[in-house]
Amino acid sequence: MNGEQRIVSPVLAALVAAVALTACNNRNDDRSAGEKVDSAVATAKQEGSEAKSDASKAWDKTKENSREAAQDAKQGTSDAMDKTAAAVSDAAITASVNTELAKDSKLSALKIDVDTSHGRVALKGTAPDAASKERATQIASAVKGVTGVDNQLRVENS
Repeated sequence: MNGEQRIVSPVLAALVAAVALTACNNRNDDRSAGEKVDSAVATAKQEGSEAKSDASKAWDKTKENSREAAQDAKQGTSDAMDKTAAAVSDAAITASVNTELAKDSKLSALKIDVDTSHGRVALKGTAPDAASKERATQIASAVKGVTGVDNQLRVENS
């Protein structure tokens, strides 16, 4: 530190103290300069403490909001995965029902549309007779994952 800086620092400190004391100079205030400075310091400490508390509360709120956002994102991902799994499951059910219907000699040659939504199978098209229509319901019901069968097959007129 050079000589000028050694002189400027104490002069600057004295100037700041003088300004502070002048600002504290209130003719109706019977406190000494030291008491006024102590009061100003205490006020500054209190305000600093309050600012620290406010910052801490804001930080806690930010952390809480981040946790909630992460939980929402996790739930959204889970919901999307559930929907994807349901769609894949429905496609697998449809394929399995078609495979099982194709094994039946009276139903294999027929055009039967199989649609699945949330495990519920809809059968549309024609069946050669009432017994085959009922058998189509039983075959579809036996496939793993099927929750119900809506048999809309029409019986052919022989």
